[in-house]
Amino acid sequence: MGEVILLVALLVCAAHVLTFAAPRETKRRIGVIVVDIQGDFTTAKAGSLAVEGTDQSFIDKAEKAASSLMRKGYVIFATQDWHPSDHISFYTNHSGKNAFDVIRINGRTQVLWPPHCVQNTENANVLLDRELFQAIVKKGKDKRFDSYSGFKDDGGATTEMDALLKRHGIRELIIYGIATDYCVKATAIDAADAGYKVTVIEGLCRGVDPQTTAVALQEMKERGINLEKELRG
Repeated sequence: MGEVILLVALLVCAAHVLTFAAPRETKRRIGVIVVDIQGDFTTAKAGSLAVEGTDQSFIDKAEKAASSLMRKGYVIFATQDWHPSDHISFYTNHSGKNAFDVIRINGRTQVLWPPHCVQNTENANVLLDRELFQAIVKKGKDKRFDSYSGFKDDGGATTEMDALLKRHGIRELIIYGIATDYCVKATAIDAADAGYKVTVIEGLCRGVDPQTTAVALQEMKERGINLEKELRG
């Protein structure tokens, strides 16, 4: 009997040793992409391409959400439109054209926008506290191509976003920002196509136009992207 008790005791001790020696299971890491909350897209900064509903209260709400998620251990990234002054999407670079005209360039459809988020200008700045972000990914730097997505431009050139997410072990994403029907949609769809599980927070987004916003939300839903009205918890 004494030998049996001793054997059981040894087995219990060994189990404890193995438990403490084994590495802890890696916590599931979720990333956050805050899309293009920059001066030129907001009414708060009287931006050249200001989207309705982007006053200071919206900026504060977006920053509060990012701060809360960071405290919970989420890894926060941002995207930033960063255009040269001769960018192809600016109507001022097309003789006889007006803002919001739609043209064809080399087989691609191109919406012409007012000049916005020009490199090294005040209203190109991201308006949330930069200390929140692990990285800010600049996009739209090539004058030849528009770049709504934080992952790649219309010419197919990729940003560093996917590599950054993989480096941090992220497979799930929360995405929000400006604008729902353009850069948020493009970033979310490219993320889903790259294999990430994506949730878009509608209440932390603002769209350029109600009709195109509704279409964008439906398109994202059909692509398997989860839509939440507000951030949970």
